[in-house]
Amino acid sequence: MINIALVGNPNSGKSSLFNALTGLQQKVGNFPGVTVDKKTGTSTIGEHLTANIIDLPGTYSLYPKRADEWVTYEVLMNPDPSTRPELVVLIADASNLKRNLLFCSQIIDLKIPLVIGLSMMDIARKKGIEIDIPGLERDLGVPVIPINPRKEKGLDKLRKAIEQTARHQYRAPSRDFIANAELASAPIAELKHQFPSISDYTAIHYLINYAHIDLEPSLRTAVESVRTQTPFNTTKVQAEEIMQRYARIKQVMANSVVETDPLQKALFTEHLDKILLHKRWGYVILLAVLFLLFQSIFWIAQYPMDAIQWGFAQLTGWLGNLLPVSWWSDLLLNGILAGLSGIMVFVPQIMILFGLITLLEDTGYMARISFLTDKLMRKVGMNGKSVMPLISGFACAVPAIMSTRNIENRKERLLTILVTPLMSCSARLPVYTILIALVIPRHYLLGFLSLQGLVMMGLYLLGVVFALTVSFVFKRLIKIRERSFFILELPVYRAPRWKNMFMTMWEKARIFLKDAGQVIMVISLILWALSSLGPGSGMARIKDHYAALEKTDTAHVDDYEKSKKSDLLAASYAGRLGKAIEPVIRPLGFDWKIGIALITSFAAREVFVGTMATLYSVGEDNSENQLTLQEKMDQARKENGQKVYTLGTGLSLMIFYVLAMQCMSTLAVVKRETRSWKWPLFQFVYMTGLAYFMSFIAFQIFG
Repeated sequence: MINIALVGNPNSGKSSLFNALTGLQQKVGNFPGVTVDKKTGTSTIGEHLTANIIDLPGTYSLYPKRADEWVTYEVLMNPDPSTRPELVVLIADASNLKRNLLFCSQIIDLKIPLVIGLSMMDIARKKGIEIDIPGLERDLGVPVIPINPRKEKGLDKLRKAIEQTARHQYRAPSRDFIANAELASAPIAELKHQFPSISDYTAIHYLINYAHIDLEPSLRTAVESVRTQTPFNTTKVQAEEIMQRYARIKQVMANSVVETDPLQKALFTEHLDKILLHKRWGYVILLAVLFLLFQSIFWIAQYPMDAIQWGFAQLTGWLGNLLPVSWWSDLLLNGILAGLSGIMVFVPQIMILFGLITLLEDTGYMARISFLTDKLMRKVGMNGKSVMPLISGFACAVPAIMSTRNIENRKERLLTILVTPLMSCSARLPVYTILIALVIPRHYLLGFLSLQGLVMMGLYLLGVVFALTVSFVFKRLIKIRERSFFILELPVYRAPRWKNMFMTMWEKARIFLKDAGQVIMVISLILWALSSLGPGSGMARIKDHYAALEKTDTAHVDDYEKSKKSDLLAASYAGRLGKAIEPVIRPLGFDWKIGIALITSFAAREVFVGTMATLYSVGEDNSENQLTLQEKMDQARKENGQKVYTLGTGLSLMIFYVLAMQCMSTLAVVKRETRSWKWPLFQFVYMTGLAYFMSFIAFQIFG
């Protein structure tokens, strides 16, 4: 098996080719030391040749600027023969060939065996571009194969060219694309004298970026010695190289490419952009698209989510009747199965979210969203690429934070990560629903506008407003100085690829179950232990007390069983913790039972409803579960006889859930993405403090 690196400019069709070559034989991990995804897959190239294909992040040249471009650079420059790719397949966009040939010419001069896949030939023809493929092969000295990975055309020829190149029937050109040795003759000659196997162009890059490349000690020492002993001007060498490459590329284009006057032919994309990027209608259309995206996540996902919840409820009920009453059956039912249910129920939303996002990317509209919103995002410290992570946060903050990896600027990426959890995720929806039903009357304004619906919309808007406000404040407090560039290529509009969408949905679900699922599962088991165990002999005395009552009064056994569950929970570690924090949360209008729900919500916010059901002695297998729970909560009274859930308490609790960081899996992902506990701890502190302050104000006004 050989290693093949798949490279190319962004939007050149690289991912489509990777999916076409590897199918479902894919794995996703992280490149060592960075959080950029590494996609690898196996592919049968020929009868006796199998390849491990590495899909490297898109880049425009061998002078990287973003974290993902550095990954591509380091893989290609890696001097270790055991990990360096034996062959490179470069995907070049035929409709933008001049720009793509810069990166192509640089790889040619690295002397790594290269095969070029020429994509977007249909777009090139629509632009009136004609390419002499044999002539282009002669000028470049490497095989050039026209392909259409979306329709799987030209792949057999590409595999054959790869196999021939791997068997050395095609070799790297002996002559450089440009005269690299003349760019810095003395340093290059000295370095090649010590390491004859490297190319002239490789020597240049070692001299430029030796401090950032993982070189073996002897090579690093040699490069440092050459840099100190011979003059080498990095800026001058880079500038001269790029000028010479574009001069040579101009000759290649003149020899092999015929282009019509670009003003003579306007593509469908240009006509559509006049509408979708219009200074007024563009934003109206954008809001409509985002509204449909947001609503679809809930509309479509509701059915599989209900099915998953129903399935787990049936399984739990069946096992509850089958298994004996013991600690291990309680662990299985209320620990493991409850944890699995909390994980699996959000898989449909994550799959649907990323499926719809993939459709937007495939059609080319995603780039337009970033373009339209960049101006607003920059005012608060982010940029246009922050919009989709924020929108994704309405479903789940975990994949939303993971999707910030395409933001080049470190400060803008960090700000996006820090404010994304303020967007109301789907886990908050059950909390909003039950609290609104409790404290907001069913009134209609103007006869058709539901007051409860307006409050629900207001909670979501509140999260958005605070996300933008917090980002605006933090952009002045976080002292990361890095120039911000918003360079975005607007791809042509194309029909979506359904196969690619389903593959993405499957992959994102698998990553969520692996990364966040493990954290949620562990937290669920810990919370089960805290809710089931208590200090001293207090819980044993409660059990003995109710056992005696049940023997003497058999007519009220069910009532005693419900009261026993509530008392046991109050006496558990979780209950005692709720009592301990009650003085702190009392100014917000919360009692100790709400305190327990706040603690258990750290596993997942929707646990609030289940915790309340247990606390108010309501079974969870009843079809009227939610109605009964609302009635019980509505009847709940404090020790002084006042209602627990007043308008002030309800609004205070809703605002707390809008703003508080109550998701351990989100904190774990933030740690993974920032590679430090500093930022998740900061995020937890600022969000909890903000939630406490705003809830206090709400309770003082409406309580």
